[in-house]
Amino acid sequence: MGGAAFFDLDRTLLKGASGPIIAEALGAAGLGPEGGIPGQSLLYRAYDLIGETLPSMALARGAARLARGQSIEAVRQVGKQAADRLEEIVAPYAHALIEEHRNAKRPIVLATTTPHDLVAPLAERLGFDDVVATRYAERDGVYTGRLDGEFVWATGKLAAVRRWSKENGINLSESYAYSDSFYDLPLLLAVGHPHAVNPDPRLRAVATLRRIPVIFLDVPPGVPKLGPFEPFDAVRLLTRPELIPYARFDFGSLESIPKDGPAILVANHRSYFDTVAMGLTAVRAGRSPRFLGKKEVFDAPIIGPLAKAMGGIRVDRGSSTAAEPLRQAARALDAGEVVIVMPQGTIPRGAEFFNPKLKGKTGAARLAAMTKAPVIPIGLWGTEQVWPRSSRLPNVTNLLHPPTIQIRAGGPVSLAYDDDAVADTQRIMDAIVDLLPLEARRKKKPTAEQIAKATPANAKPKG
Repeated sequence: MGGAAFFDLDRTLLKGASGPIIAEALGAAGLGPEGGIPGQSLLYRAYDLIGETLPSMALARGAARLARGQSIEAVRQVGKQAADRLEEIVAPYAHALIEEHRNAKRPIVLATTTPHDLVAPLAERLGFDDVVATRYAERDGVYTGRLDGEFVWATGKLAAVRRWSKENGINLSESYAYSDSFYDLPLLLAVGHPHAVNPDPRLRAVATLRRIPVIFLDVPPGVPKLGPFEPFDAVRLLTRPELIPYARFDFGSLESIPKDGPAILVANHRSYFDTVAMGLTAVRAGRSPRFLGKKEVFDAPIIGPLAKAMGGIRVDRGSSTAAEPLRQAARALDAGEVVIVMPQGTIPRGAEFFNPKLKGKTGAARLAAMTKAPVIPIGLWGTEQVWPRSSRLPNVTNLLHPPTIQIRAGGPVSLAYDDDAVADTQRIMDAIVDLLPLEARRKKKPTAEQIAKATPANAKPKG
């Protein structure tokens, strides 16, 4: 006997409640009360904010009586129509989690209070193996107004899952369960691997006391949330050029950065300040970026935990799990995120800093080949004037004559997705070079002073 993975629907698999969408579809098909049930919209708004309540569940339980005499086939057609819109509000990182369980050969089961005939089409689209849901009794092609089995909620959901598990040879102690609701605690505590997803306040408290993992499927793994907000929402308020008086920013046009959907932003690396410049660029384009960063950043006190909380992806090239960052970045792209990569990996030091030909590592090209996400080149110039390689801190005192940072975004790079990614990497680097000012593309011999500024503190200059 092996385990299965059980997913709740509302506020877990979905970003919100399915009720409003299903109610609208039923109304459009002439299968719901005219004008809806009194107080229904208020209950749905409360549900989105705080999760399940006894009144909302009483309304769900009473829906069986309201369905009396309705055509089963007509309701199933409504479920198919509602699946179109429900699929649009599936949490972006839910797909990757479902795929993980599928790859582990675990049955994937939707366990929900929502009537079976209304959610089965969505479950089929998402690749679920089965559905454990409230079923309405039927006779002669219509509903009788009664339930067939449990009302699949709280202890009723646990009973239904136990029966399904027994029939399918599933061991609950080896199973996984995901839910947002305090009322699903019976099921969560019955499985070996419970997870509180976007938990309501009471479930969050219990999860903290019992050390049940808390996750959110609308943000990258490891990113915490407080209500609807994640850490980057707070950072976004401070990510404004006018709040950085020791630098000026010349962005140019950012129209090539997609307004939504996945994108890989690639830029040259001149300074520790590049991260700030790229963050400002993404936010100005209306996106919340996820960075691939060296392990040293994530290992640093204060900055490291903050980088992880903002959805940063730790890169440790010397480890046995060197491919994991690309998998995490691919997961973010599959969820429609923007991922920022510095293909050079590290800031060139010494005389190499002034080489007009940029050399890149193949990670960005391999990531593009994995996901087919567009690669948008960004040319950065002047960040080293704010934070030279030789300095441990940026120059925040230059308020009278702050240097100007030039940021230019180009169109998507045309890639061949070659097997070794070397040729595509060069295409990416060439596209970045084309966005830099003319002086960046001219070969020159740097002075000893310039080489010193381009060399890390306490490191011997390479001339």
